[in-house]
Amino acid sequence: MPTFTAPDGTELAYHVTGSLPGSGPALLCLPGGPMQDSAYLGDLGGLTAFRQVIRLDLRGTGASAVPEDPSSYRCDRLVEDVEALRVRLGLDTVDVLGHSAGANLAALYTARYPGRVSRLVLAAPGTAAVGLDTSGEERLTAARQPWREGEPWFAEAYAALEDLASGRGGPGTFAAVAPFFHGTWDDAARERDAAAHRQRNGEAAGAYGSEGAYDPAATRAALAAFGRPVLVVAGEGDANTPPPTAAAYAELFPAARLEVLKGGGHFPWHDDAAWFAGRVADFLDAQAARPV
Repeated sequence: MPTFTAPDGTELAYHVTGSLPGSGPALLCLPGGPMQDSAYLGDLGGLTAFRQVIRLDLRGTGASAVPEDPSSYRCDRLVEDVEALRVRLGLDTVDVLGHSAGANLAALYTARYPGRVSRLVLAAPGTAAVGLDTSGEERLTAARQPWREGEPWFAEAYAALEDLASGRGGPGTFAAVAPFFHGTWDDAARERDAAAHRQRNGEAAGAYGSEGAYDPAATRAALAAFGRPVLVVAGEGDANTPPPTAAAYAELFPAARLEVLKGGGHFPWHDDAAWFAGRVADFLDAQAARPV
């Protein structure tokens, strides 16, 4: 497992998979959580068959060291870790994928280093960095899917989501809406949800979006000037990043397109691996043939 040193001296780890003959350029992947071990990304639905995938373990997660300064977990400060990895890899530019909260980091990196990003993929993106709000009704609409409404857990989970959408509830209420983050709430999804809690650095997660992390107006202005190709991926049934929110995110860029997975949730590569890997690979391949 390779490592590199961040600007503040913290040793960070990254994982390289999919180094196959004929595979395309490397794709640098930034995990969500926030601050979850990048292992949950796996091979992103088989994307490693098309691309060399590089997963960064953010500081304090996975195999990366815990920093001396806990405030360095803040999202805007992590941008320099991403840039240090690019330098370590010896790449002039990189394709970047950010999932969920990791999309906030991807957006800040793109805003600060636009010339270093060739293509950008935002998968079920978190939107704090760009100041997009999702209404409670949009979340409820995403949750109300025909394949869910007959499930034995639906009524209780939906009531919890109604509480959250109206500003009520607490941490336990949030846990109760977990089914609406997954296209299918089966045993595998339950296991992944439980693993996410074990893999997440709670202290780091608390600092990730703390005061000063984001300047939405400045970030939106920078992204409006980013003319390189962008793909935004959403799940039809994702109550965290519903399709209308994802569409609004895509509209912030001059050259972005939106793909919505029917029946999908917040982790679309688990809901339809071939669809997710194929859409992302096709986007990267098509755009690689054009001047950037």
